[in-house]
Amino acid sequence: MALAVLAVAAGCSSAVKPAAATPTAPAEPLLTFHTADGRRAGVAVKVEATRPQREQGLMGRTSLDDAHGMLFVWPVDTTTPFWMKDTPIPLSVGFISADGRLLDVQDMQPYSLDLHAPPPGMVYRYALEVAQGWFQRHGIRPGDQADTAPFAAAAAAAEP
Repeated sequence: MALAVLAVAAGCSSAVKPAAATPTAPAEPLLTFHTADGRRAGVAVKVEATRPQREQGLMGRTSLDDAHGMLFVWPVDTTTPFWMKDTPIPLSVGFISADGRLLDVQDMQPYSLDLHAPPPGMVYRYALEVAQGWFQRHGIRPGDQADTAPFAAAAAAAEP
């Protein structure tokens, strides 16, 4: 009987395999801006390219550090407005053209239902949401250039 228990125990222990190593999450891509006076500033971004992702955005997030943001992408130029429904943190949104030029920056207040879009007649392909004041803190102004090349494939595959 003791040998049978030992045989079962040995069989069970050999059937248990160590847990596979958990792969680390891929690093978020970096969106880099180049200023007119030669400075550079970058922010790690989570890319949102589907309609549900863009609609969810940063809703419900209670914090966003200065090194991270969310990049919304569209397959074609758009004038889609943004609002802060269910978003408890103050944000800035930068509207970026298909060729990477920063067109406009607007500050958005928590929970506000006010719509934010670039000025009338201006279209954009990318929108960057960051902690409020990020553009100012990094000296990024409309007219500065963002390197959007790493995000062109995401934009081409994005949902309208």
